[in-house]
Amino acid sequence: MLKEFKTFIAKGNVMDLAVGIIIGAAFTAIVGSLVSDLINPIIGLILGGVDFTNMYVVLSGTVPAGAGLQVARDSGAAIFAYGSFITAVINFLIIAFVVFMLVKAMNRLMPKPVPAPAAPAGPTEVDLLKDILVELKK
Repeated sequence: MLKEFKTFIAKGNVMDLAVGIIIGAAFTAIVGSLVSDLINPIIGLILGGVDFTNMYVVLSGTVPAGAGLQVARDSGAAIFAYGSFITAVINFLIIAFVVFMLVKAMNRLMPKPVPAPAAPAGPTEVDLLKDILVELKK
């Protein structure tokens, strides 16, 4: 069983997958910073200087007025953190777009499959009937 596991791990696809996961994790950190440090402040500016990541609605419980999202969560109140959700959606859309562009670029770089030459056409039904007629006339 250990030998089979070593063979499985040594396959190229598994190693490619591991490298992809590591690069994906690093890329996710970059996208997270892009959204939280660049995009959210611009959206907050558009919304009148509101900190976008701290947007929430208290569903039940009490939260001090003007408290940030983490304070609201720590208070034990039920909150609807729509700012965090929108941030996650923005992160997803950016990552999905980059993955789309990578796949599109890879497809462009990959050689196009050469179609196999068509198999030679066999005799038609009319040709077979003519051959049968010739044989019957013998």
